[in-house]
Amino acid sequence: MLFDKEVAKVGYLSRSVPEGIDLKEAILKLKKEKNAVILAHYYVSDDIQSIADFVGDSLALAQASKKVAADIIVFCGVHFMAETAKILNPEAKVLLPDLNAGCSLADSAPEAEFLAFKNQYPDAVVVSYINCSSEIKALSDYICTSSNAVDVVNSIPKDKRIIFAPDKNLGLYVQKVTGRELILWDGACIVHVNISLDKLNALLATHPDAELIAHPECLPEILEKASFIGSTKALLEHVQSSNINKFIVATEAGILYKMKQAVPNKVIIPAPALESNTCACAECPYMKMNTLEKLYNTLYYEVPEILVNEKTQAGALKALNNMLTIK
Repeated sequence: MLFDKEVAKVGYLSRSVPEGIDLKEAILKLKKEKNAVILAHYYVSDDIQSIADFVGDSLALAQASKKVAADIIVFCGVHFMAETAKILNPEAKVLLPDLNAGCSLADSAPEAEFLAFKNQYPDAVVVSYINCSSEIKALSDYICTSSNAVDVVNSIPKDKRIIFAPDKNLGLYVQKVTGRELILWDGACIVHVNISLDKLNALLATHPDAELIAHPECLPEILEKASFIGSTKALLEHVQSSNINKFIVATEAGILYKMKQAVPNKVIIPAPALESNTCACAECPYMKMNTLEKLYNTLYYEVPEILVNEKTQAGALKALNNMLTIK
């Protein structure tokens, strides 16, 4: 027996599903009945990626959210991603399987503190990484992703100062590539800063024939060792196009599912985390809050629903559209 909507609204959507059902089949049936689409980030579990209508990185998911023609968008990712989908497609009902699926990076930039920081540089253009709350997006001039951060910064006149938030490591990387001096907010992603340099060095010594590829949210000392640096999508494309047959991948381990699908003949090794967990690799605990059970229940009950207030919606949409217009 399924629990009621009041329990579901608190975010405990995995506690009860009908016994004996095929969850994937049931989800696909509900999706069809309700004219829903399932969007999933590369970092969620393999079983969700396998039934999603679209799997991608933050930029691709933002683009997909805007184009979706469905009554319901179920966003299997984290809270800021579902908010982004709602901002870009306000007419759709946007659902998130677990309201507790937050983001350490987004949490590192509270609205009041960021506003005070911004006010110190009134002439600066604000570029915020998409991994931030809708309130921070509304305080920004441009949003960027790891795929297009360099392009966004390069599009801004060189006589303009730029605040870059909230990921300091991504900002340092963009600063190095563009040669622009950025005013950096001091935030970080727990997944990428949790990759162990010592363990990585040992892994590289064990696999001298492997190429290290890394996401730009990693610490600078990790990026210095990488042969290729790119967004999640860029890392996926690189392993497909490269002549190398073995890779150590310094980002969230969820991407390995698509990588192994794309290049089953190649060896893909996740970079090691500081603390061992189920796979001793870098995993986002928030992304892993998305489960098939929660996905089923969020479709069945149509909760939790993501809403964005009108004022925030307008400012955030402007900053997102500024990003999406940059080629």
